[in-house]
Amino acid sequence: MTTLALLFPIIAPVLLIALFGWGYARWRPIDMSATNRLNVELLSPLLVFSAMTQKHASFTDYGPLLLAVLVVTLGSGAVAWLVARQLGYARSAFSAPQMFTNTGNIGLPLWLFAFGEAHFPAAIAVFVLLNLLHFTLGIKLFNRQAPLLSVLQTPMIWALVAGLAVQASGYLLPEWLAKAIKMLGEVAIPLMLFALGVRMAQFKVTRWRAGLLGGLLCPVVGLLLAWPLSQLLPAGQAGILLLYGALPPAVLNYLFAEQYQQDPELVAALVVAGTLLSLIFIPLGLWLGLPH
Repeated sequence: MTTLALLFPIIAPVLLIALFGWGYARWRPIDMSATNRLNVELLSPLLVFSAMTQKHASFTDYGPLLLAVLVVTLGSGAVAWLVARQLGYARSAFSAPQMFTNTGNIGLPLWLFAFGEAHFPAAIAVFVLLNLLHFTLGIKLFNRQAPLLSVLQTPMIWALVAGLAVQASGYLLPEWLAKAIKMLGEVAIPLMLFALGVRMAQFKVTRWRAGLLGGLLCPVVGLLLAWPLSQLLPAGQAGILLLYGALPPAVLNYLFAEQYQQDPELVAALVVAGTLLSLIFIPLGLWLGLPH
């Protein structure tokens, strides 16, 4: 099977759903705030809970993977901080998007399609870790006075705790309940992609030079850091790490930058340019991470 034939069935559904969102938003302006709130407060937490209560999920097995993700995240931030200082960019606004990439809208669907449900709990563990970091360290980068206790208001954290408690107890949810939770959780993935397309249609980018530089720096540094670490992990987890290294900056960085007035124009440029460049780097990350 050629590389294109291998990668196309994985990437095409993700790209098409985001394009549907982009096209719809260009045709008819749409406010996704209520839908996004539903996704963050209910659907995504149910996705996390469902993955963590699967019989084959064992959070302790993912320690090396989570440590590798942490190294890639902090290493990417350190490199971006040095580049921003050298070029005179706002350091927090430039470095935070390099650290906190789009594991929700893009990462989760690709991890699921590429590596299947058997490895999806590991992907969920990465997703939750990065959300925890984003709502603590990420917010602190944008606003030093922000209270860290805000992370306790994140429903995904409580969904993770509840899922791990059910898993540790050995209790099996009734099939009818587990199926209902799983079905609702699975709605989160296409909804994230559609919302990403809508947001891309709404962005107005004015700083393309800085955006392209940051959008290129993000996956290049991510993959360079992820590659040697991936050699120490089992095949499925190595693939998850390599794909993580190739992801573009998350849209949530723009919302934080706008809320705390930390150069949102720069962050918007990083998000849009990074998402466009991901059409090159995500196939590379998948190619490196999939068994040949």
